[in-house]
Amino acid sequence: MDQLSAEARILAAIRAIPRGRVAGYGEVARRAGLPGRARLVARILAGNGDDALPWHRVLRSDGRIAFAENSRGWREQARRLRAEGVEVVRGRVRMVRPDADLDAALWGPSA
Repeated sequence: MDQLSAEARILAAIRAIPRGRVAGYGEVARRAGLPGRARLVARILAGNGDDALPWHRVLRSDGRIAFAENSRGWREQARRLRAEGVEVVRGRVRMVRPDADLDAALWGPSA
């Protein structure tokens, strides 16, 4: 079995974030099997041109939107998150402790 590239694994981890949920850059890296590579996640997102990718679900570890406050990207990310029912207050989302693995996040009991 061929190993997926780091970029493919990161993009798959981002696509797996359920609607109405968020994850930090570091959590995405961990889910992709690349712990400690949060900056790689940010670089891949910055260069991504796939309009279907739910990039807006990826935030800083403290729940803040990474774009400059009130920039076009900041406003768009906040708009998309709110459209999914995520509460965004002054560019920040209340982050919950990441689940142990993706299966638990998707199918485990609600907090």
